[in-house]
Amino acid sequence: MQKSFEEKLKRTAERLGIEFEKMPHHIAIIMDGNGRWAQKKHLPRIEGHRRGGKTVEKIALDCVDLGIESLTLYTFSIENWKRPRTEVDALMHLYRQYIVGIRPMMMKNKVKLIHLGRLDGLPEKLRAELVKSVEMTAGNPGLILGLALNYGGRTEIVDASKKIAQQYKDGQIDLEDIDEETIRRYLYAPDLAEPDLLIRTANERRVSNFLLWQISYSEFYVTETFWPDFKKADLEKAILDYSRRMRRFGDIK
Repeated sequence: MQKSFEEKLKRTAERLGIEFEKMPHHIAIIMDGNGRWAQKKHLPRIEGHRRGGKTVEKIALDCVDLGIESLTLYTFSIENWKRPRTEVDALMHLYRQYIVGIRPMMMKNKVKLIHLGRLDGLPEKLRAELVKSVEMTAGNPGLILGLALNYGGRTEIVDASKKIAQQYKDGQIDLEDIDEETIRRYLYAPDLAEPDLLIRTANERRVSNFLLWQISYSEFYVTETFWPDFKKADLEKAILDYSRRMRRFGDIK
């Protein structure tokens, strides 16, 4: 753990009255409620997504301030392609604007952007800007910001399985060598630590095909707050709740 992360995390733990060892290092969030937030305010659904994009930047900066090492956000799922074409097209345009717009923030705060999901299938202009932002921030030593865009947990496992099968077919790996570590190496972001805490907004209580392999032992926290209204105080409330959990990982100690 880098010294800068540790120092910030210790300050946060002290301020919140939490033992340092009980602070999460990787937080994953299923950002839900953008559309409902907009409908409640009699606004077009896309306005909810636009406001949600601003919340992403704010929460990323909050995580930098708190000393969180990784933040992974469920941005657009494989299943979301089923939505009306007009909404999907508007979202793709919004994502491209967002990915370009946060570059100054990421460079200033040394945030490293990574992508989880399939690049194939994304609009060409969005794909190009996403790849550019990932490459621009690759050397940044700060917060790892993971965007699960065109992502599905089952799809990730299928894609990893195909790569392993090809390795076996080519004689580069034996059947006996295939274990959990082998599968982990072929996930979209193999170097990303598993989430300690998984937050879902808008009072939904499903994992919705998000990080199925990685959240095996993640603590789950649900809030009624819609994502556009999610603030640092809500994040800290989730962290406080997490700190009270007993994480045994199958043991009885």
